Amino acid sequence: MPLDLDLDLVDPLFRIRDLEPTDEPSVLALFGAAEDWFTATTGQPAAPGDVQSLYYVLPEGAAFDDKAILVIESEGRIVGLIDAVLRHPTASTCSVGMFLLHPAHRRRGIGSRAVSLLLGELARRGHTEVVASVAVELRPGRAFLTSLGFTFDLGAAGPLTTANRNPGPGERAPVRARLHLPAGPR
Repeated sequence: MPLDLDLDLVDPLFRIRDLEPTDEPSVLALFGAAEDWFTATTGQPAAPGDVQSLYYVLPEGAAFDDKAILVIESEGRIVGLIDAVLRHPTASTCSVGMFLLHPAHRRRGIGSRAVSLLLGELARRGHTEVVASVAVELRPGRAFLTSLGFTFDLGAAGPLTTANRNPGPGERAPVRARLHLPAGPR
């Protein structure tokens, strides 16, 4: 089982908590609604096995115990998912591979506010950097990361890698982005 962060962050618009096995149908519905993200990111629509694969998909060298899968709830429904690996690729880095919001809940402030809460929690836990990956074609995703202060690694194309998992068939190399966090209380 992935790391249980015992996370329950509450905002007036939403709640962020650890994924539970009973959330699978709701997350699968979210994946189906967010086909634009899956097509841009993986080259294909979501499939039923994608929810289960969240539990074991890790980049090379990552520890299974550092896997974090979180859901965002709003109005009693799961409207988002965050898939990350703590302490990867360094002990003070958090790698985020998926930050997904239901299309009906995008551009309402939930994403920015959720990231703000999570960044504060990561800094509090001693993380100093967040690394994310975004599909080149996903312009709204790149704009979102830019608005949060991430900078992009636009150097020479390297091997096909994502921030927190191994890529699937049909995927192209994503753009990597980094955000340095202010030191928080430990």
